[in-house]
Amino acid sequence: MGCAPSIHVSQSGVIYCRDSDESNSPCHITSVSQGSAAPQPGLFVQTDAADAVPRSRASGPPSAARVRRARRAELGSGSSTDSAVPTGTTCRGRRRHCCSSAEAETQTNYSNVKVLLIFAKEDSQSDGFWWACDRAGFRCNIARTPESALECFLDKHHEIIVIDHRQTRNFDAEAVCRSIRATNPSEHTVILAVVSQASGDHEEASVLPLLHAGFNRRFVENSSITACYNELIQIEHGEVRSQFKLRACNSVFTALDHCHEAIEITSDEHVIQYVNPAFERMMGYHKGELLGKELAELPKSDKNRADLLDTINTCIKKGKEWQGVYYARRKSGDSIQQHVKITPVIGQGGKIRHFVSLKKLCCTTDNNKQIHKIHRDSGDNSQTESHSLRYKNRRRESIDVKSISSRGSDAPSLQNRRYPSMARIHSMTIEAPITKVINIINAAQENSPVTVAEALDRVLEILRTTELYSPQLGTKDEDPHTSDLVGGLMTDGLRRLSGNEYVFTKNVHQSHSHLAMPITINDVPPCIAQLLDNEESWEFNIFELEAVTHKRPLVYLGLKVFSRFGVCEFLHCSETTLRAWLQVIEANYHSSNAYHNSTHAADVLHATAFFLGKERVKGSLDQLDEVAALIAATVHDVDHPGRTNSFLCNAGSELAVLYNDTAVLESHHTALAFQLTVKDNKCNIFKNIDRNHYRTLRQAIIDMVLATEMTKHFEHVNKFVNSINKPMAAETEGSDCECNPIGKNLPENQMLIKRMMIKCADVANPCRPLDLCIEWAGRISEEYFAQTDEEKRQGLPVVMPVFDRNTCSIPKSQISFIDYFITDMFDAWDAFAHLPALMQHLANNYKHWKTLDDLKCKSLRLPSDN
Repeated sequence: MGCAPSIHVSQSGVIYCRDSDESNSPCHITSVSQGSAAPQPGLFVQTDAADAVPRSRASGPPSAARVRRARRAELGSGSSTDSAVPTGTTCRGRRRHCCSSAEAETQTNYSNVKVLLIFAKEDSQSDGFWWACDRAGFRCNIARTPESALECFLDKHHEIIVIDHRQTRNFDAEAVCRSIRATNPSEHTVILAVVSQASGDHEEASVLPLLHAGFNRRFVENSSITACYNELIQIEHGEVRSQFKLRACNSVFTALDHCHEAIEITSDEHVIQYVNPAFERMMGYHKGELLGKELAELPKSDKNRADLLDTINTCIKKGKEWQGVYYARRKSGDSIQQHVKITPVIGQGGKIRHFVSLKKLCCTTDNNKQIHKIHRDSGDNSQTESHSLRYKNRRRESIDVKSISSRGSDAPSLQNRRYPSMARIHSMTIEAPITKVINIINAAQENSPVTVAEALDRVLEILRTTELYSPQLGTKDEDPHTSDLVGGLMTDGLRRLSGNEYVFTKNVHQSHSHLAMPITINDVPPCIAQLLDNEESWEFNIFELEAVTHKRPLVYLGLKVFSRFGVCEFLHCSETTLRAWLQVIEANYHSSNAYHNSTHAADVLHATAFFLGKERVKGSLDQLDEVAALIAATVHDVDHPGRTNSFLCNAGSELAVLYNDTAVLESHHTALAFQLTVKDNKCNIFKNIDRNHYRTLRQAIIDMVLATEMTKHFEHVNKFVNSINKPMAAETEGSDCECNPIGKNLPENQMLIKRMMIKCADVANPCRPLDLCIEWAGRISEEYFAQTDEEKRQGLPVVMPVFDRNTCSIPKSQISFIDYFITDMFDAWDAFAHLPALMQHLANNYKHWKTLDDLKCKSLRLPSDN
């Protein structure tokens, strides 16, 4: 039966009965007690294990006889309450003989909802609510008098109170409700009035008197446990959960009050509803001077541009977040520059109900003066000191493992075993460059003013992100063409939304015996040789070579370019082996692709060779780099299926699974290229070079092909600008020499140059002469159209919706591509390699697309030109 219970008698006579803490009994526990000044006859019942299941879930409340048996068992166990319980008392049959008040509590689970029943006497209605609480898992108390009810409520802080309003001779229900409402805890309590059923000849009474008395709801008497249960559950799902949220508001506002950022909350009409102490300190106002005022009433700084407020309002009224730099005027009249972030809060009806503004001081000399003036004016010297201490101690607190270990010496042994391991980790000498940068910034914070330290905090936040070189998408991305290009080229796709799988067959060809291939470069047919005479020029027409070679230009151009750069001599292979290798690689390009075919590979090879001929590029790379670049250009899209990485990931293709949805095609191109090369000795161009040269060459080829993957586009461009362009500008200032090597040909700089070179060669179409540019634009558009068609056909996510052949504007897509990807990259490459002709073509082509777009033309040319 468990140990004897402990009993506490309150001042008003409410007796609280609890099982002892040491009891392990799983029994259902019920306590009922009297409430006069001296202990009155009462009852404590503890049932045996068989009674642990609430009877309401079976056939209703337990019988009186059953409870009496349980009571007699308890009395026979030697309980210390024997003398306080008269033998003639009965319970839960359910009749109790009570003098003034009684309280009962059920604890059947761990629910947080507490219910107080205030009934002067026990009847079927109070029983119904009691067992409804039991079924719902709510903790329930019963009080018989207004005094015991108020005391119990102040002790327990119930979420739901049910008051018997049917009879007035025992107590005034409305007076009880008002007395509870007069207490602070009742702010978040739902009070329910149980009223009598209206007779047939009487009109139903108004609820207004109940509402005025403080009741929230009315319940027409119904002793059905299910009816009572439904009412309680509705209240819990509605008002109680809402009250839980309201309770949390106090904690939220406490957090806001202690936040270091200035925070301002306004209504949808820009009326100030809340400012935190940090805002008061920053702006010099007291809260009372701001609350209820419209923002328009406050003085404005004249340092903002005229249209800034209109821009902000237009943005936030669309439900979009705005952040940027804004000048605000303090109460003293001084202007301060702030980083401001304004977030619209959507409320009832899906409408904007509030705006939340977070404000930080920008790091300027004027602001440094202002912040010191703010602290001086407010006399908040202690806070300034605490700020400084916070920054001075940050690094020490974050890595002082010894002090942590010593402070935790009294902790459990498991923790003590962990601390030495942590100390060893922190003492390791392995330190990445970014870690060194972060440590330097942390050290700089120790002796910096508060505003500088806060700015360095922001720097640290940025440095700890993974996408350091990816831009924050700005206004350009409002254009759907740009958004689709970014989504299609710079992501690895969404998760698969269809059961369809896209599997393209890899028909690995070893030769094309039906093509009359030259044995050496000297055996090239005259018509092809004549075209190749011009291959060193940027104006070289690759499409003419495609036509005369029957869509196999790569072998012929490859033989000519590789011969010019001495590739066979470097690799110690015969021209026959090179020809066989070029033939195998070209055979594994898909001629059915509109764009990614061997003509594109030949075009990229031509551009790479052209760039290698520029003096500054030639002076920065050695022959191994040149050979690696030419091979990488040749194989960079081998076996391309004519679909993007995003498509393959969405379709769950074999390649996407193989390469874990990461750089799928680029990884496949390099892997297949080496497989094809070493598979047959007749085409193995690497068979005669030593192991070290081969490994170096292989790594360079792989690195360049992987650099053509667009997800790291901005990383490669930004690294090139910061590591090559900027040092070069400082190094060559005042010098007319164009062939100055960068950093004495450091390997890391050579790698950046090679990556940039193949990236520019891969997307050089907008820098080609206009006729070639237009042809390439048509081909890539057709390939994207085909992908969109297949996505719709297979029920896959449409990666680039604007590339719908029925609605797409090709000029718009080209303008977006040039604006977002091409201009900055070729500006950087031109600054290094000096390519004025290409930049002129780029300007001319952009003008062509812009003219078409202005005329609302969606095709490659004006109809008259066609």
